[in-house]
Amino acid sequence: MTSNRRRFIAGSVGLGAASLGAFSLHGSPAIAQAKKKLRFGVGPLLPSADDTKKAYTPLFAHLAKELGADFDLVATTDWAGMAGAMGSGQLDVAWMGPWGYVIANAATNCQAVATVKYDDKPVYHAIIIARPDLQVARFPDDTRGKSISFADIGSTSGWLVPTFYAKEVWKIDPKTFWKYSEGATHPANEVAVSAGQVDLATDFDRNRNAMIASGRIKEAANKIVWTSDPLPNDAIALPGSAPKELGEQVQKILTAITVEQAKTLLPPRYTGFVPATHASYDMIEKAGIAVGKIKART
Repeated sequence: MTSNRRRFIAGSVGLGAASLGAFSLHGSPAIAQAKKKLRFGVGPLLPSADDTKKAYTPLFAHLAKELGADFDLVATTDWAGMAGAMGSGQLDVAWMGPWGYVIANAATNCQAVATVKYDDKPVYHAIIIARPDLQVARFPDDTRGKSISFADIGSTSGWLVPTFYAKEVWKIDPKTFWKYSEGATHPANEVAVSAGQVDLATDFDRNRNAMIASGRIKEAANKIVWTSDPLPNDAIALPGSAPKELGEQVQKILTAITVEQAKTLLPPRYTGFVPATHASYDMIEKAGIAVGKIKART
């Protein structure tokens, strides 16, 4: 467990599963009087926790208002920390990366209720970026021996999916095929390649687009040399112990957000939500099983 994750969990004690049990919904969108505050969580979607909290507070403020509750919002510094916090029952509702959600589901049976839409689609892509001068006609063949930075092991696009492709499709061991490192954030990977600190790095298309749009990197500072098949977008999930009615209300509120509302409630290019269940993330679960990080259900 990383120190960041320990700090996050320590700061959340007493605000999760115990208070969740105080819910008692009575067929209306209002939360029971016994519940005064909801604990929301979001993973490292932007370069810093402060950036992430600022960008995602409008959405969670809207959700809390519709539920008739106050709220706290915390941002983790890695995806594994988000999965651990949800798994520990210290969050009531979490915005989770697909792989982090699947890890937490395998450990605690937390459940997805919605998937976010980006450019009006509930899918995105893992990518591998390279220095613009790196000659890559065939991937991964032409990159053997180059340095590569994977994201932390809780990342779908930055760790799970490229690891799965390496094992099952490319038939290589990434730790010997490349000069391999792992544990970086997605923004750090973009910056590292753009600055020439590494030859290659993992990322996802939404992050690269956002960093280019914000001016954090220039589009020509790196290039995409590999793109995955479509992956389910991030999940909104609740603990397995959450009342069914709460999950239904959260799903109803989120999927009712219009494209116009999304312009003020969500970061750029996010356009709303679609309903989700755990089955929406089957492909991520299968990849996790294939790389040996979670066990198949019996």
